[in-house]
Amino acid sequence: MGAAAAVAMALRPGHLLAAEAHAKELASDLKPMTGDVKPIGKDEFAARLAKARTLMAKHDIGALIVEPGSSLIYFTGIQWWRSERVTAAVIPREGEVGIVTPHFEEPSIRESLAIPADVRVWHEDQNPLETVAGILRDRKVTAAVAMEETVRYFVMDGLRRALPRVEIVNGAPIVRGCRMIKTAPELALMQKANDITLAAFRFAHGNIRAGMTPGEIDAMIAAAHRAYGASYEEGLVLLGEASAYPHGSHKPQHVREGEVVLLDCGCDVHGYKSDISRTFVFGEPTKEQRKVYEQMRQGQQIAFETALVGLEAGKVDDAVRSQYEKWGYGPGYKLPGTPHRTGHGIGLDGHEPVNFVHGEVTPLAEGMCFSDEPGIYLPGKFGIRLEDCLHMGPEKPVWFTVPPKSLDAPI
Repeated sequence: MGAAAAVAMALRPGHLLAAEAHAKELASDLKPMTGDVKPIGKDEFAARLAKARTLMAKHDIGALIVEPGSSLIYFTGIQWWRSERVTAAVIPREGEVGIVTPHFEEPSIRESLAIPADVRVWHEDQNPLETVAGILRDRKVTAAVAMEETVRYFVMDGLRRALPRVEIVNGAPIVRGCRMIKTAPELALMQKANDITLAAFRFAHGNIRAGMTPGEIDAMIAAAHRAYGASYEEGLVLLGEASAYPHGSHKPQHVREGEVVLLDCGCDVHGYKSDISRTFVFGEPTKEQRKVYEQMRQGQQIAFETALVGLEAGKVDDAVRSQYEKWGYGPGYKLPGTPHRTGHGIGLDGHEPVNFVHGEVTPLAEGMCFSDEPGIYLPGKFGIRLEDCLHMGPEKPVWFTVPPKSLDAPI
């Protein structure tokens, strides 16, 4: 255990440490599910760069600048973090990829670098954007330079100062054009992540007891994910009235007879995410709970059946909301009803462009991946959210996990 992890562990409340120890013991018999997993390989990285360069030519862009984060992992394999010290990739339309990083970080950067690249270092008394500019000059880049859309302003501004005659544009057409369409190796990793999360939910569901807190339930979900071979950080567990608020409440919560339990969690398998929600009642559901559950289940199915290749993504949200309004919810995003979008993109990030949300005009295409989660929330009472992810096939969507059919078989 590293020093930072040891400090974090020491700061955790005693009852959480006890819950985590108990959860780990409960999960001790679970076996890894990742024996058949294949990480992204060299051919896949080469194909990504080739596609990016094709899109650069289409949009008359000379190079793409990417900072640490999921897009840097996607194009180069480099797993790093952002700080005031610039590390970045320069992906030119023509020529070798350049990596810029502090000189003392070079050995660490090379550990996860998965592509051939020209690694150039800068020292503490040097301007890293001049190093970036040097790569662009060497590649004879004269067309516009695109910035991946999360690149920080000081990086963009520093490059503009270093190369005042170069036009700087948004790199979304390149990055989204690549990342939004998942390939077979990516889909396989996402399928594994979803399989593991659903298995972890089944494990936790069988071990929930009256009086448990969200932290105790999440500890069981975490232990199961890790035993199954996935990375897991923290999920969302909402109990009783807290389920009526999509991202929960800070009020004390405990599992009580006749109240809703809402789980919203995901994991990571070689960087690729799952995101699943399940809702059930501890004990016997009321008539109202059953009604809202069935309506929400139908809403999720409406979204799935509407999402056909070629349709504008926003129309999926519209179809669900139209039916919900007939049942008396809304109108639109008002409560009681569904205050959030019907679903979001997913892949290397838990939330990626684009979304199932009103007004989104991006057409659905084979390989796109989304969550499908048009939850229904009754403030002061409870909420019901089912969330399963899907990927677009040649004509219509395919579930990563099949939604439950009733409140009596909720996992």
